[in-house]
Amino acid sequence: MPAVDDILDGLHVVALPMRVRFRGITIRELCLIEGPWGWGEFGAFLEYEPSEAWAWLASAVEAAYSPPPVARRDRIPVNATVPAVPAGEVPEILARFPGARTAKVKVAEPGQTLADDVARVNAVRAQVPVVRVDANGGWTVSEAAAAAAALTADGPLEYLEQPCATVEELAALRREVMVPIAADESIRKASDPLRVVRARAADVAVLKVAPLGGVARMLDIAAQIDIPIVVSSALDSAVGIARGLLAAAALPELRHACGLGTGGFFVEDVADVPAPVDGYLPVGAVVPDPARLSALAATPERRQWWIERVRECYPLMSA
Repeated sequence: MPAVDDILDGLHVVALPMRVRFRGITIRELCLIEGPWGWGEFGAFLEYEPSEAWAWLASAVEAAYSPPPVARRDRIPVNATVPAVPAGEVPEILARFPGARTAKVKVAEPGQTLADDVARVNAVRAQVPVVRVDANGGWTVSEAAAAAAALTADGPLEYLEQPCATVEELAALRREVMVPIAADESIRKASDPLRVVRARAADVAVLKVAPLGGVARMLDIAAQIDIPIVVSSALDSAVGIARGLLAAAALPELRHACGLGTGGFFVEDVADVPAPVDGYLPVGAVVPDPARLSALAATPERRQWWIERVRECYPLMSA
């Protein structure tokens, strides 16, 4: 593992303005690390404590300082991602995902109603044949069951992603509804990411490279899971998206579209991001544009905050 000062020598902190509010933020702050094998991204969300954020740093260090795995495919199908916007804004959002045959729709947004979710999902369903929804653990079991009924009244759902917060709730809901259940937070935020599978609480596993500590660890977890895998992003820049695409490309089997098409949410990214072609993104390394790194650089105060965060997380990588 490189020394912390070596990591900091190749550190760039950027603030990426977003086109639409997503996950409660309009500016995505993250840092990029340059190393002998390329670029890594450390983008743990600002509220995450070092006990959780260290894995994101480990992922960035892996990308910058370790050789990549062998890719089995050169392009990856990606889903459109629709934030919790009013139904009338759905066509504008979907226009950023040309050719997408699958869409993931955010639901269970605080301050919104199930009727809002149904309207948004139906607006998406009018344009995209395969629809999945993501509640980020926002429902109880009874609320999720009612939502499943309402959201499938006008058409099927590919799956409900993290409808409830706990593994026990997911397992209970899975016994109650016919809609497949996907687990996200129950894997990436768990001390034991395989528990959800052993508990038969999910039909699909959503894996994200950075929160799991890198591509190698994600692939190790995937090898121990006997349900389909969907690789997704954590609101990554072009650098992080490239690692997600590589991880998806290295999987032995890939049955579902991946949640790696979120680059269109940024007004400007650190590198040119190819638009999906027929719903697919190409697999390949990304090198940030020096001019964009300069133009998108965070303030000196925020840069110092990230430097201190790296120093806090660094010892935990080898704990």
